[in-house]
Amino acid sequence: MTTKTDESTGGPTRLQAREMLGPKGVVQIEHEGEVYTLRLTRNNRLILTK
Repeated sequence: MTTKTDESTGGPTRLQAREMLGPKGVVQIEHEGEVYTLRLTRNNRLILTK
């Protein structure tokens, strides 16, 4: 996975959505015991649902 960080300014890490979502266009993210689903829609938009 390609990541970029602007270390000179302490900026956030940047991930490529297509690489993160994989060929199925969906990834599950666990945060504080809750599972969220990030997916790519047919209109090329990102949707995050719980």
